[in-house]
Order: sequence, then C-alpha cells, then structure tokens
Amino acid sequence: MGFLESSARFASRPALVVDGETLTYRELGRKAGELASVLLRTEEANSPLVAILAYRSVTAYAGILGILASGRGYVPLNPKFPAERTRRMLILSRCSQLIVGKECVPHLRELLEGFRQPLTVILPEMAEVTDLQTDFPFRRYLLSKDIFASHGPVFETTVSAQAIAYLLFTSGTTGEPKGVPVTHSNVRSYIDYMCGQCDLNESDRLSQHSDLTFDLSVHDIFVAWERGACLYCLPERAVLLPAKFIRDNALTAWFSVPSIISVLSKMKLLEPDSFPSLRYSFFCGEPLPTSYAQLWQNAASQSIVENLYGPTEATIAISHYLWDRNHSPGECLNGICPIGWTFAGQRSSIADQDFNILSNNQAGELFLAGSQVAAGYWNDPEKTGAKFVRLGTSEDTIWYRTGDLVKEDWTGCMYYLGRIDDQVKIRGYRAELQEIEAVLRKACGTDQVVSVAWPVRDGSADGVVAFVSGQKTLDEGKALKYCRTYLPGYMVPQRIYAIEALPLNVNGKVDRRGLIRLLEGARAEITEDIDLITDGLLDSMGLGDLLLFVEEQTGRPIDLKAEEPMPYRPRKSSSSTLGWLSRCRTQLWRPTCCWQKSMTMN
Repeated sequence: MGFLESSARFASRPALVVDGETLTYRELGRKAGELASVLLRTEEANSPLVAILAYRSVTAYAGILGILASGRGYVPLNPKFPAERTRRMLILSRCSQLIVGKECVPHLRELLEGFRQPLTVILPEMAEVTDLQTDFPFRRYLLSKDIFASHGPVFETTVSAQAIAYLLFTSGTTGEPKGVPVTHSNVRSYIDYMCGQCDLNESDRLSQHSDLTFDLSVHDIFVAWERGACLYCLPERAVLLPAKFIRDNALTAWFSVPSIISVLSKMKLLEPDSFPSLRYSFFCGEPLPTSYAQLWQNAASQSIVENLYGPTEATIAISHYLWDRNHSPGECLNGICPIGWTFAGQRSSIADQDFNILSNNQAGELFLAGSQVAAGYWNDPEKTGAKFVRLGTSEDTIWYRTGDLVKEDWTGCMYYLGRIDDQVKIRGYRAELQEIEAVLRKACGTDQVVSVAWPVRDGSADGVVAFVSGQKTLDEGKALKYCRTYLPGYMVPQRIYAIEALPLNVNGKVDRRGLIRLLEGARAEITEDIDLITDGLLDSMGLGDLLLFVEEQTGRPIDLKAEEPMPYRPRKSSSSTLGWLSRCRTQLWRPTCCWQKSMTMN
C-alpha cells in the first residue's frame, strides 16, 4: 500500500489539505488506523465493502484510508445525489457499515428513511446523535468516543490483489445504477504506470477536484500518496472556478474534466502564464477540444498537458496523448484531441458490430482488455455478459465493450469519434452527432457546441437541434447556411440556440439530458428555471454571496447597476431573482447565473 510506505518515509510532511486543515502523513495515518480498528471490531456481515458518506472533509479521506486499512473496499456516496438514488446504491452494495462525515448528517437522515437493511453508522466527529437514535432506533451508532476507545490504529497489510478496492456506480440504461468493482490489482496497474510516466515526488502538490463518486478522484488520492506528495482538496466554492485556488496553493499537478477550461475561459481566468507552478495537467472524462488544450497550455506554459481516456470499467484511464503545442493542432480530428496510445501492458482492439477486428483508419467500437479492466458488474451477470465479451474464436481473453466509436492510425494513435449510442437515426438515416458538431464548430466559430436528436419518436428522430455557447452574437441564418454546405439535409440542425453556458452534470461533463429536458419543457410551455454553471452554488450561497465569490475569484470588482435591491438569498427557482438578474448591467461579467426558458420553440 503506497500510503504506508510514504507515511513511514515522510511522516512529518503534509499529506492532505482539506477544509482549512492540514494533516501530516502521521496524523492522517493515525485517524485512518483508528477507523480501521473500529470497522474490524464491529464487523457484522463479513461484507467486503464499507460505504462512506462524506464530502470534502477530513473524514472523507481518513474514511477511505480506514476502509482500505481494514481490508475492505470503499463505496463512496454523494450527498449531492438524490436520496433515493443514494439509498439504492447502498442497498445494491450490501454494505452493513457506513462512515458519515458531520457535513453529511442532514443527508443521512434522508438516506435512512425507508432503509430496511441492518446498518452500523460510524460518525467519528459526532459526540451525540440523540435525534437520529430516536427517529431511527434500529440502527447501531458509533460516535467519536467509540472511535477513541478503540484498541489502537490497525492497518491490514495482507489484502488479496483481487479484493475490491472500490465500488463505483455508473448510470444504467434501465435507470438502475450499475456497480463497477475495481480491484487492488486494477488500481495498482494504473498507479504504477502513471507514476512511471510522471516525475512526482514529496514536494509536489496535487489537486483533488472531482467528487469521490467520480473515478478521477482515485488518481488524485493514490498517485499523490504513492509519491509522498500532498493532496489539496478544492473547497466546494472553488470547484467551478479553481484558478485562484491553483495559484494560492502553488499546485504542481492538476486533473479534471476539460469542461473546466471552458468555464475559466468564459470568466477570463486563463490569461497566458496564469498557472506558473503547474508541472503536470491531466484531462479526462470527455473529449478535449483542440482550442481547450491550447488555452490551458498557454495558461500553464511550464506544464505537460496530457489527454487521458478510459471508462470506469478500465480503472480511470487506459490511453493517453501528450499535447505538443507545435504539432498537436495538426494531429487533431474534428477539432478534438486524439485519445492516443494504450498504456503499456494493456490492450485495445477496434471491431465492427459482428466483433470482427478492423484495420487501420476504419471506424469501429473500441474494446479493452488487460490488468486494469474490471471483471464485470457487481452482482449483475446479465449486464456483465452483454458488455464483457470475447472477440473472435481463437482466444479466451475477455474484452470490455466501451460503446465508443474510435479509429486508429498506422502508429497506433486512436481518435475518438463519438459514442456508438450517439449514432442516431433521423427520418430513417443514420447520423453521427459528432460529425454534426464538427461542422457546427466551424459554422459558429466556437468549440462550445452540442447537438441532440430531437424530437425522438419510436427510436427515430425528426431532426437535430443545436446549442451554442461562448458567442456574444450568433447569426443563426449564416451558421445554418454553412451547415447546409457540408451536411446532408437531414443532418442540418432545425434550430441553433445561443445560450450563456452549456449545462454540466455532477461530474462536470456537458449534460445532454439536461438539454433534452429543456427542449421538452419549452415545448410543453413549462416556465421553470434551470440553474446552470452555478448548480448548487446559488442554492447554498445565495446570489449576494455568489457575486462576492466571483469578485474574489477573478480579482475584479463587479459593478452592478440595478434599479432595485437584490433579493436576499434567493432560491434558484425564484422568478424575482431572474427578473433582478435580467435588469443588472455589469462592466466585466453578466451575472446571469440562471438560465431562464425564454426560447420560442418553432
């Protein structure tokens, strides 16, 4: 276990900075060992997994380490998810123990409503929970005094390589979350490869940007602790606008989804040499547009910029492409950075729908195999059989079907073309949304474009609708004329809507489903308001605090000239808030943090 080795070598060095607190390797190891001792002492059902409901806190990271130190795998639960979805994950995981951070106690109450399985709830920061014990008496609660009364820190060092390290749930096509169990062997293969590629050491400072339910967090945590480096967890307020945090803490390594670049660019926070301390910058989780890579490279001029690719089933990432400011722009396809070459020791194949291996420059579905690839889905043989398959008849290798459409050049460099399930039918014709978006980027002069098949009836769409962000003005007629020049009629968008920002989901990826819901709502003449870039921030901070936060992050005053006072701590669905925002005028940034459905659907 990398943390144990680092804690022995660098006991007094900082291991974690979170929520205003700095913990050394010795301090973090002691907290983790105490939790491991409690977990082992109170084990009931011999489950291989322990759930953790904690968010950007000491308990979140000590809890993960403690679970692993007890010889079990961790199941992260996200307090930002709907309680019903989280409850379902807890049920599916069959965990009988749950570690909860004090910041998530309000969510715990919602989670326990209707939960019928036996459960020991461990609250290491709470001295009492009388109300919970009264309302949910058939649960066992272990509090801070029980942790400190344990029999000393314990670290289990004889864990099997095939034991589960963590279980992450991903969206399922049926609406039921599907669990991906990733083993210690899977994670060790990834960490060994990445640490072999990067010259990281105990003086480095790594970002921890993603939520624990997103597997990019696994890279952040365990690559940092493998090298004795310090992990810097971004506070919630800095997640969407991390520029100031990067500079203030002199981070040396950054890892996030590419959409963050778009947000920072909109806020004019990617000036040349904005991040002089960065040595490594990794992006993963969605396609990396050429312009985004260029923007980040200019802002982090001393940093290596690398595009990583990999589904959860392949343990974080399994291929990579090193950005070169001189040559890479010419190597990009459709304005998207290549996903590059498969990690050494891992395998990839591109095959057609009949599982026949394709030759170079032929587009097909990407299949993955190797020591990083999971063995299947958690307690779901049907889904496992559908996605983990054999190619050809001559070998026993099990390959994971990614559903990603890819082609490979003669050097082995792979290019992401889209999702197999993005291949839609429009009035009976097959069409790739990625192809439409490649033309839209040129037609609209921006990379911030998304297309969706709409409306869809019986599996086939009547047409395509596009959304564009990042343009102050959009000549829709001119853009559509350009599209008609390069696309067949059925692929030309019916409408192109200019919006202030593309909606992002909880992992920071573009939320296509959110756009479809917007179209559905507008068509039905629903007038509810949708929070956009500031999802969660406006609700938790209020508009006044949010604007002050933007001033703090940008370092520029926002001169609001409104004809009426600002509503006090408005909710995101408040019509008065939207009215007030629409009447504000600013010098630098228009604070329209909500997106009002004012489109006319013709």
